[in-house]
Amino acid sequence: MSTGAQFDADKEDISTVDLVDSRADAHTSSNVMLQQQKSRRRRTGKDAEPRTQHPSGGKSENEDLTKGDDSKGPIKLSHIYPIHAVSRGSILSRESTTPTPSFVGFRNLAMIVLAVSNLRLVIENYSKYGVLIRFARLGISQKDILYCIFLTATIPLHLFIAIVIERLVAIPTVNYVASLSESEEKKHSSPNMVRKGGSISILRPKPKYMWRLIVLLHSINAMACLCVTTVVVYNSIYHPLIGTACEFHAVIVCLKVASFALTNRDLRESMLNSQPAPAIYNSAPYPKNLTLKNLSYFWWAPTLVYQPVYPRSPSFRPLFFVKRILEMVGLSFLIWFLSAQYAVPTLENSLVHFHSLQFMGIMERLMKLASISMAIWLAGFFCIFQSGLNALAEVMRFGDRAFYDDWWNSKSVGEYWRLWNKPVTNYFRRHIYVPLVRRGWKSATASVMVFFVSAVLHELVVGVPTHNVIGVAFSSMILQIPLIQVTAPLEKMHGPTSGIIGNCVFWFSFFIGQPLGVLLYYFAWNVSMTKVKMVES
Repeated sequence: MSTGAQFDADKEDISTVDLVDSRADAHTSSNVMLQQQKSRRRRTGKDAEPRTQHPSGGKSENEDLTKGDDSKGPIKLSHIYPIHAVSRGSILSRESTTPTPSFVGFRNLAMIVLAVSNLRLVIENYSKYGVLIRFARLGISQKDILYCIFLTATIPLHLFIAIVIERLVAIPTVNYVASLSESEEKKHSSPNMVRKGGSISILRPKPKYMWRLIVLLHSINAMACLCVTTVVVYNSIYHPLIGTACEFHAVIVCLKVASFALTNRDLRESMLNSQPAPAIYNSAPYPKNLTLKNLSYFWWAPTLVYQPVYPRSPSFRPLFFVKRILEMVGLSFLIWFLSAQYAVPTLENSLVHFHSLQFMGIMERLMKLASISMAIWLAGFFCIFQSGLNALAEVMRFGDRAFYDDWWNSKSVGEYWRLWNKPVTNYFRRHIYVPLVRRGWKSATASVMVFFVSAVLHELVVGVPTHNVIGVAFSSMILQIPLIQVTAPLEKMHGPTSGIIGNCVFWFSFFIGQPLGVLLYYFAWNVSMTKVKMVES
């Protein structure tokens, strides 16, 4: 054998031994060469060659390549190693026996595509319009500001009117219970008393004769809060942002007044029937809860549901509060920037398509507005529900801060409405849905009533500030009912794709519905403002 051939053979032997497991002891020469190889690696500082796990067995690929099927010793002809030894399905096929692969790479790709696409829109927008935002051009008149201050100061008065009404009915209630207790303590017979099972009960009627009057007063108070604000906003405030803030404030106070009245009514009923109230209310039982301090806390608490007592956090955290305030400031600026720089030009350019009824042009504007609208909505959601409500809860030391759940993973439209706005969901469930079901209403009918009330409030909050009560917000809420029925089976399905399909249906309806409503109301608002200017001129 020539010197070159001998060198090649030795090199092949070294490579082969380098792949053999340290436990293999079939040949003495292999063990000697393995020790030599290890010594050389220690001198050069190299680690041992990593071994990979073979999918079809517990042995590594290198070990399988150097051993035959009978495992009697190393083989030097690695080119005959069987690569295709077992039947396997493709990793994305249903018949695949491997675990479900991760799609993090595709998610990263989607994020990159989304970022690049929006960056192109940014460049295009800057090339066409430049910088549109101006700090001095908010378009808010002094008249709108004055009316906003007036409504902001007067709307909360309806809560204090509610406590006056409750104190009026609390007086005869307390007197009745006191007289009942006094009579039971005396334990003697009288014409107005009867003994039942060893206990004495009073036969005179309970003080419910005022309750219908109290219900009427509370109803007038709550409706006055909503109606007065609606009339002022519709007739006197022309900036949609200021009008929306005032109308939204009135809706919140109106709902709180109703919750305050309904909760205290049930507390009176429990007191008259000697039924125990929830244990959490022991520190403020009825009527000791009817104080200005208790009502003021409910006024500012980040909830729509009245309780005499709420869970409280241990202490105020200044750093947490400052972080939430900074988030609100930053997100508010982002919303304003996106609206002025991107949403307004898109809306203005859509007017010509609406006037000429160009369907394709309207669809193009709709698709372009969809991404901007979604970004603004998500920023607004985080600004209000995460930053704003948590900042307010920190100041008030409000303990229950479950303002939302993971609505972005909703498998159906119905699940989204249950998860995304917990304060409103809790309110409608406690004060509308559950009472109707207890009165004998079917669950589906009670749900329809909940969405009807919600639709009316949406139309007030959106239609009144834009001076166009055209029913788009109302119809969009009513249309949620068939969408919920259609997507409800997807929520109950089992399988890897059931949740994905339901979530995609929810996001698609959300992605298209939001900008469509914005386009319609913007067009109607411009038409109404054009008529107003023509009349004034």
